Amino acid sequence: MKRILVSWSSGKDSAWCLELLRRSGKYEIAGLVTTFNAAFDRVAMHSTRREVVEAQARAAGLSVWTIPLPWPCSNEQYEAAMSDLVRRAVSEGIDAMAFGDLFLEDIRQYRMDRLAGTGLKPVFPLWGLDTAALAHQMIDAGVKARLICVDPAKLPRHFAGREFDEALLAELPQGVDACGENGEFHTCAYAGPMFTAPIPIANGEVIERDGFVFADVFLTSRGEAK
Repeated sequence: MKRILVSWSSGKDSAWCLELLRRSGKYEIAGLVTTFNAAFDRVAMHSTRREVVEAQARAAGLSVWTIPLPWPCSNEQYEAAMSDLVRRAVSEGIDAMAFGDLFLEDIRQYRMDRLAGTGLKPVFPLWGLDTAALAHQMIDAGVKARLICVDPAKLPRHFAGREFDEALLAELPQGVDACGENGEFHTCAYAGPMFTAPIPIANGEVIERDGFVFADVFLTSRGEAK
């Protein structure tokens, strides 16, 4: 069985990617790969706290392969950090790395180009799925997530901190992708079939920084899977 890493942003798409990989029975999941902003100790872009990601990993029964990134981070620095990760993965017998991309061809091609010739195969379990149908499918399967980052140029600020549920999908403005694939929003998953138990989180402060609205979430306990 091939060994695979999952690119883990902490969001619903990463979580569902993990679920589909497990359902396929084709892979041994070797761990979750997460980039952290070293200045704030939070997931790059999503801004999820490290403690929440670690709780997700425990609930998924997996380890986290962390990639610290400087702030600000140039593309060259990012690629150097990812190259280090790839070399480590190959040296430890990892065969592939999975990404939760849905339809943005330029991002998919970038990942393929960066992994070409490394010995690590890119895998895209969600690629090409209808995002409206996928959003309903995830919710029906018990995935629970909160909107933790919103681009106010694409989605009103008041959606930050909202639950990713049927009510939210019904209220999304026309043109906003149901899964936020165009960058309208990012989420933090806290329950679903990929976890052994829900992760106890609560909403924290909502702030606007660098052109985005961030809704903090924090653990209401140690967040260990029970």
